[in-house]
Amino acid sequence: MSPGKIIILTGDIQSGKTSLCQELVQKAKEEGVQMAGLLSPAVFDEGKKVGIDVINLKNWERRHLAVWKEKDQTEVEPRHWLFYPEIVQWGNQALINAVPCDLLVVDELGPIEFEQGEGWIAGLEAVDSGSYQSALVVIRPSLLKMAGQRWEISRVFNLEDPRYKTLSGKDIFSHLQIQK
Repeated sequence: MSPGKIIILTGDIQSGKTSLCQELVQKAKEEGVQMAGLLSPAVFDEGKKVGIDVINLKNWERRHLAVWKEKDQTEVEPRHWLFYPEIVQWGNQALINAVPCDLLVVDELGPIEFEQGEGWIAGLEAVDSGSYQSALVVIRPSLLKMAGQRWEISRVFNLEDPRYKTLSGKDIFSHLQIQK
């Protein structure tokens, strides 16, 4: 298999990256595409984001990845995410098993992976492998340069760009190169 096409989806926090991934995943499922990877939808309670789940796209198993932790008196930061280490390990195993596939989805790779060498490390390695026809990788805008140094990127959809205000998962799907 020749190295796959890499598409980056980027935007600020809560700009709709995961929602677009969910639309794309639905379209790929309808088209019968063999996909794998992780989708990380937010968990809301009374309109407030209180957690993050993770879905293994190979078998649709869903787990609770993180919860929002309020500051205690010993912390300088006001709030932060508390990740469950056993679920991070579970997700990394899912990413190890994700390739080869037709469509690899990694939602999301952030500073924890790129700068600290933690988190979804197997996601970086899965993208590095090129063992897919197309990959959709979600990252923050501040990491675009690092991603570009690491991978040959085919397309970047930046949700902060006005041209992409009406972008849909179907639009992104049309840019993938999937041959069944």
